[in-house]
Amino acid sequence: MAGKILITGGTGLIGTRLSEMLIDLGYEVAHLSRNNGKQSHYQTFKWDIENNYIEEKALTYTDYIINLAGAGVADGKWTDKRKHEIRDSRVHGTNLLIEQLKKTSHHVKGFISASAVGIYGNSGERLVAEESSSAENDFLADVCRDWETAANQARNLNIRTVIFRIGIVLSKEGGALPQLAKPIKLMVGAPLGSGRQYISWIHLDDMCRLLIAALEDHQFQGVYNAVAPHPVTNEEFTHQLAEVLHKPLTGLKVPAFGLKLMLGEMSETVLGGSRVSANKVLQTGFTYEYNYLEEALESFYVKEA
Repeated sequence: MAGKILITGGTGLIGTRLSEMLIDLGYEVAHLSRNNGKQSHYQTFKWDIENNYIEEKALTYTDYIINLAGAGVADGKWTDKRKHEIRDSRVHGTNLLIEQLKKTSHHVKGFISASAVGIYGNSGERLVAEESSSAENDFLADVCRDWETAANQARNLNIRTVIFRIGIVLSKEGGALPQLAKPIKLMVGAPLGSGRQYISWIHLDDMCRLLIAALEDHQFQGVYNAVAPHPVTNEEFTHQLAEVLHKPLTGLKVPAFGLKLMLGEMSETVLGGSRVSANKVLQTGFTYEYNYLEEALESFYVKEA
C-alpha cells in the first residue's frame, strides 16, 4: 500500500534510516525541514516552528505524517535555554502540525508521533506498561506528557493516531551506543552509578519496521512502547557490549556524584531508567528482528572484532 509520507525530523537518526526503508518499499517520501533541503535526496517542504509556519503544499501532498522532530536530549547540559529547545521542538512543533491540518484541505489518513519512555521517569525494578502512570515533577516526563497531548489532538480530526514511546535506539550511526562503546574501546569501560538502572532499548531497524507496521496495519491506534522485549540493566549492557567488543572492563563503577558534576540535571537520564514492557506491540503480531541485546550488538560490532 505505497503512499506519500511526510516526515518531520527526517534527517535525524531514525528519520534517515526510515526514509531509506520506505523508499525501498515503494513509498514516496518528503521531509519537513527548517532548511530548503537543496542537499537532500528527498522532496523537502519548509516549516518554521518559532514563526508558526508550514508550507501548505506539505500537508496537501501527504497521506501519512510521521512526526519525529525534536532537539537532541543528550546534546548538551540542560540549561534553561536548552530545556526550552527540547520542549518547544517537540510540543510546539506537534501543535503547529495539528493547527495547520485543521486549516488545510488534506487527505491525511494517519498521524504517527514519537514520544519517549522518559514519560515513566525512574521506575526502578518495576515493569511499566502503556497504562502505567507517568512520573511527576520530572522534566522529561513532563515534556513527553505534553508532547503526547499535542499528538492526540489528531484524533479529534478523525485521523488514526499512533504514539510510540521510544526507548534507547541502538545504532552505530549516532545516539547512545557510540557514546557507551567509546570508553570500552579505550579500555576504561565501567557501569554508570549503581549499574542497576534499566535500559529499555530497541535496534534502529526494528524501530523503523515498527513505524512502517503502524502505517500499514490499521489495528495500530493509541500508545505503544517502542522497546525490545528484553530490557537489561546498565551493568548487563556494559558487560555485553565489552564482550562483543572483546575488551576488558575496569572492574570499577563510574560514581554517581561524578556524573552529576559533569552532566548536571541531565545525569538523571543515565542514573535512572525504566524497565519497559513490549507486550502491547507483541500482541499486534509484530515480530522483532532483534529480541535480545547480544544479537543487536553483534549486528553492529561483530565485523569489527
